[in-house]
Amino acid sequence: MRKRPFQGTILILGLLSGLTGATPALTQTTPRVRADQSHAWFMYFGDHPLKGPWSLHMEAQWRRAALGAKPQQLLLRSGLTRQWGTSLSTTLGYGFVETYPYGAFPVSATFPEHRIWQQVQWRNKQGRLEWTNRLRLEQRWSNLPGLVDDPDDPVAYTWVYTNRARVLNRVAIPLRGKEWQNGRFYLAVYDELMVNFGKKVAANVFDQNRAYLALGYQIPKAGRLELGYMLQTVFRPNGLQVEQNHTLQVGFTHRFALVQSG
Repeated sequence: MRKRPFQGTILILGLLSGLTGATPALTQTTPRVRADQSHAWFMYFGDHPLKGPWSLHMEAQWRRAALGAKPQQLLLRSGLTRQWGTSLSTTLGYGFVETYPYGAFPVSATFPEHRIWQQVQWRNKQGRLEWTNRLRLEQRWSNLPGLVDDPDDPVAYTWVYTNRARVLNRVAIPLRGKEWQNGRFYLAVYDELMVNFGKKVAANVFDQNRAYLALGYQIPKAGRLELGYMLQTVFRPNGLQVEQNHTLQVGFTHRFALVQSG
């Protein structure tokens, strides 16, 4: 029996989960401290066809802590996508992230991060189900505060380079009817695992996991709107602090052509 592509991705996800779940336990001697927090993320995703198989990805996320009352992160991401057939696509892009002090384990000061990212994505519909499987690699340059003591600078910054791999599996299904149609509601669920690799891995390989459930609406001639809940589990680099972030997500996905065919 031929295996479907998403089954292979799920196998990789399981192997990574086992590896990253076991790695911290080998060296863990101090009990971890966990914090439950409530956040709100407001997100825009734009996929804009260019000529031929090319398209431009544009993304902005306004992430807020304390259920929206305080800043958490600003994320701006762009990329150039190449479509290979109807299901497979590849993307090369750049992202900027600004992280603010927030929550039970705040950083000492706001800091910026620059990312180069590459991804392979497989998206297909099997009956009523819409499957999305994605592998993304990130090269990250973070200007982190507080890593060195400088008597002349109370908040000394240091540039740190790290690598991260992300594996996402998502499935969506319309609530009514046998086919996807505009003006219909649907349910979506995904899980995304993130692991660190390379020379700058700190106390643990596991970075975070995101588990998500949402109600979506397919807006005619506009895109999709989703209202969802995400449980984000974050292991801080010191290996001792764990965030359990209960996150309200509002996401709008828009698709329109930047170059008119003709």
